Amino acid sequence: MEEILQNPDRRGHLKIFFGYAAGVGKTYAMLQAAHAAQQRGIDVVAGYVEPHARPQTAELLHGLEQIPNLTLNENGKILKEFNLDAAIKRNPTLILVDELSHSNAAGCRHAKRYQDVEELLKAGIDVYTTVNVQHIESLNDIVAAITGIFVGERVPDSVFDHASQVELIDIEPQELLERLQTDAVYNEDQAKSVENLIALREIALRRCADRINTLSEEARIKNGAEYHTDEHILVCLSPAPSNMKIIRTAARMAKAFRGSFTALYVETSDFAVMDEEDKKRLRSNMRLAQQLGATIETVYGEDVPFQIAEFARLSGISKIVIGRSTATRKFIFGKQTLTEKLIAQAPNLDIHIIPDSTSELFYKAKKERRKQEHLLNTADIIKSVAMIVIASVIGYGFWKLGMSESNIIMVYILGVLFISVITTHRIYSLISSIVSVFVFNFLFTEPRYTLLAYEKDYPVTFVTMFVAAFLTGSLAIRLKKQAKQAAYAAYRTKILFDTNQLLEGVKEKDQIITVTATQLIKLLGRDMVIYSAEKDIPGDPKFFAVSGESESGDYLSEKEKAVAFWVMKNNKHAGATTDTLSDAKCLYLSIRTSNAVYGVIGIVIKDKPLDAFENSILLSILGECALALENEKNAREKAEAALVAQKEKLRANLLRSISHDLRTPLTSISGNASNLLSNGEKIDDEEKKQLYSDIYDDSMWLINLVENLLSVTKIEEGRLNIRSQAELLDEIIAEALQHVSRKKTEHKICFQASDEFILVKVDARLIMQVIINIVDNAIKYTQKDSRIEITTRKEQGKAIVRIADNGPGIPDERKPLVFEMFYNGTKSIADSRRSLGLGLSLCKSIIAAHGGTLELSDNIPHGAVFTFSLPTEEVDLHE
Repeated sequence: MEEILQNPDRRGHLKIFFGYAAGVGKTYAMLQAAHAAQQRGIDVVAGYVEPHARPQTAELLHGLEQIPNLTLNENGKILKEFNLDAAIKRNPTLILVDELSHSNAAGCRHAKRYQDVEELLKAGIDVYTTVNVQHIESLNDIVAAITGIFVGERVPDSVFDHASQVELIDIEPQELLERLQTDAVYNEDQAKSVENLIALREIALRRCADRINTLSEEARIKNGAEYHTDEHILVCLSPAPSNMKIIRTAARMAKAFRGSFTALYVETSDFAVMDEEDKKRLRSNMRLAQQLGATIETVYGEDVPFQIAEFARLSGISKIVIGRSTATRKFIFGKQTLTEKLIAQAPNLDIHIIPDSTSELFYKAKKERRKQEHLLNTADIIKSVAMIVIASVIGYGFWKLGMSESNIIMVYILGVLFISVITTHRIYSLISSIVSVFVFNFLFTEPRYTLLAYEKDYPVTFVTMFVAAFLTGSLAIRLKKQAKQAAYAAYRTKILFDTNQLLEGVKEKDQIITVTATQLIKLLGRDMVIYSAEKDIPGDPKFFAVSGESESGDYLSEKEKAVAFWVMKNNKHAGATTDTLSDAKCLYLSIRTSNAVYGVIGIVIKDKPLDAFENSILLSILGECALALENEKNAREKAEAALVAQKEKLRANLLRSISHDLRTPLTSISGNASNLLSNGEKIDDEEKKQLYSDIYDDSMWLINLVENLLSVTKIEEGRLNIRSQAELLDEIIAEALQHVSRKKTEHKICFQASDEFILVKVDARLIMQVIINIVDNAIKYTQKDSRIEITTRKEQGKAIVRIADNGPGIPDERKPLVFEMFYNGTKSIADSRRSLGLGLSLCKSIIAAHGGTLELSDNIPHGAVFTFSLPTEEVDLHE
């Protein structure tokens, strides 16, 4: 799959050779243009060219390198298909791919050839191709109305509109008809009339003109010209076969008005019982609307006209496009059709009604099928009979107690209400209402146990009883459907809300992925696999199962990983239920923001595609996940940037301080040395001794500085190695005092050892550096003749070293700062001689590396005390 990524910074150009009918010479013109490009020195290959057995066309193939076709076996038939992988591997400058609208055979990566071309363009390869007017998606039904032939292979309008160049191959219709009549391969087109060809030619010319207008308008907007439109076209989606025609009409209208385009589906309670064929057709219609540029929206409710009108009002819709069936009212006071209801609900909107003669048969057949399914429901029949029997028993008890007939009627109405709740169709409520009237007449009216009624007001009573029972039952059914639908929608919306809340509470990448997978399992009830992005390629997959018994092997195969790789690199969905790599077991979608892809999720389909609302919520959750991953990445990069900035600041401070602090002692050393070299014989011994002493002191200070710098560098880079071994603490301190500043003679340094030998397990060289730094710090910041005391003791298994002075001490507000790097007792970075501010910071790091602590306290009555602890070492002595 790495070949896909060639030329990642350049997108190829698409040129379409466009014709109004087969035989106008598109392929011939394409081959001529290819030879002209080859003569200009362009690397041209033929990916797939169909010469249609024309000698002139086949002759033009000579001289062009051809990509070997992909050979597939489908139902015993050998098929030749365009070899996409071979073309990308060859990586020419220009490739010829004939018949852009072609549907690929099973086993190819994409279902459609225009998807192959899109991948070639993304790989930076220019493409020449051919298209006929009947293959343009939005024109398909218009061309079918003219020719009487419905073409199944189609190209989205966006592919045609955004091609780099479209060349119309045009000849006179009469000339084309004569060509078709003399060409054996086009015998099936001989029935075409000149009138039909003229109409197709006009459509092709208009479509090219529309494309030019669209590109001109886009260029004008891109260059900053203002463009406003108030038109917002709404098309209503349904599973009807004719809905595709309505969608195409609405798309053409939106393009003509330069307006927004929205496709709306009103999900009713019938969606739950919709058969798989209807759901598949509905998904197909939604995909068509998306291809034509529509935004898909879903609302919920039983009153479809009201939901459409309310959505239109809230969304600023200006025109509604719906289909009109042949259904009419059976009588004057009959039920209004959907079109009539919508016109009444939205009187201020332009409603465009597209004749739809086939939908009535579709809906009538579906209604009859559902009615038969419900009538054959034995369980509902038994429930209804049982409820009427129970109502009769209760009514008989009321009659025995002397209660009025109105109370008994209420019992039957209540029974019908219960039947409406516990059954699945309103037919049971209707029949139960009728049966209740007859049972009441039979059991409780005079003469009893007959269907006769003596009282003249009984007919009114029966009618009222029937109407009340039926209305209450119908209302109960409607409320039950609405409650079920509302609960379902609320549950899925709650999952989306909970996901948002949970993702806000986690910061780690793995936690974000786990939360997302958990919420999606709640929503979809499906197993899934998630690949997080690792340097723009899928990382190790994580499988999440609905139950612990699910097997992940089939979903983590190399074939499935290849699909995930393709999705991440192309930022498009693929796999099951799509037109790309559709033989995969999972539907793969990218976890992305507008700028980057942060992972790929694979959802196990198992022949049960996602419905429209599930897909909508899924995309929303993936968007939340991508945003959380982006925030996590930004936070991580911010922390890394802060660390880099801190290191840069440390480096800058080091260079600034060192450049100043080194200059002074080096100047002193070089000056004294130069003086000794030039005037050595003139200088007396006492002055020479002083000069030698100054050179020594300055060089020792530089050595100590370099040691501290090396140690600081090792600590910052994590390379400070502790080589611990048993040492006598007194010996370490005595050795350290030998290397203290020569100015120690101006101070009184007293070392009081412990009464017992203290063995410590330390790196003696580093601990000596700690003692030297602390003592030198005391010498530097205390007055002459001050006293510095060093004491040791053993306490709770630790060796304690205490270094105290009787100098001016350190103010309380500065105590927390003394262990910070570059702090020298002032509020600014050190820039005076011998005040680099590294010593105490280094001491704290060394002691911490040994597992001890370094603390600062006041020395009473004045002065400062530095106390640090070290681990002790026990030694067994044997006589």
